[in-house]
Amino acid sequence: MRGKLIIFSAPSGSGKSTIINWLMEHKELNMAFSISCTSRQPRGSEKDGVEYFFIEPDEFKKRIQKNEFLEYEEVYKDRFYGTLKQQVEKQLGKGENVVFDVDVKGGCNIKKIYGNKALSVFIQPPSIDELRHRLEGRATDTPEVIEDRLAKAAYELTFAPKFDKVIVNDNLDKAKQESFDIIKEFINE
Repeated sequence: MRGKLIIFSAPSGSGKSTIINWLMEHKELNMAFSISCTSRQPRGSEKDGVEYFFIEPDEFKKRIQKNEFLEYEEVYKDRFYGTLKQQVEKQLGKGENVVFDVDVKGGCNIKKIYGNKALSVFIQPPSIDELRHRLEGRATDTPEVIEDRLAKAAYELTFAPKFDKVIVNDNLDKAKQESFDIIKEFINE
């Protein structure tokens, strides 16, 4: 049985990673992360082929030219992140339901390619004010970084209508359960 694709996008601080990590614990969903490529060097204990496939910037650019990516982005000069079509197809062929944690543009691109074989889910904060409160509560960013994230979040929120499902995370347990129910229904179609 061929797997399906589950795409998650959200502004920073919306709870997306928390929800995805909780869903990954549910073995009956048979979810596996898409392993992306990056042109940056491994950090800490990261291993090639586990967290990312680490490739040189020139190799990344060659693969872009060959149209090997479902989606990619140059975050900084020569700092690329992207998802290889071949890797996703390999995981789908093994029957895994492949999970993407991507930005809104990447999510829309993947959905466009796979159509109804992909479910796109947008995790939305209850409000920009609540998002500010969460980002400040993390105490990991400077006020300038928080302002940048909030400006980006306002832009990302305009993409929510392009997603199959929008889950407002005003209650984490409720958002987790809603995500679970939506995904279970999708993979059992």
